[in-house]
Amino acid sequence: MTEERAQYTAEEEKAVRESYSRDGHAECPRCQVRMRVRSIGGGSFGLGYARKREWLLCPECHRSVLFDVKRGTRT
Repeated sequence: MTEERAQYTAEEEKAVRESYSRDGHAECPRCQVRMRVRSIGGGSFGLGYARKREWLLCPECHRSVLFDVKRGTRT
C-alpha cells in the first residue's frame, strides 16, 4: 500500500510558487487542476511593514501553499 503525504513536498511547493509568480496562476502538482487564489493582507500596526500573501488551494485534494508575494517564500 502506498501512502500519499497530506502535504506537498518542498519541491512541489516551490514549483507552485514559481508557476504562480511567472504565470499568475498555478496547477496542483498532484491533481493537475487550477488552484484557487486567496489574497491575505497583514502586518502589524506600527511595525513599519505589511505583508501581502497568497494562499493557493486545490479544489480537488484540498492541499494548499501559502507564500509571501514579495519574497516568493512561505514566510
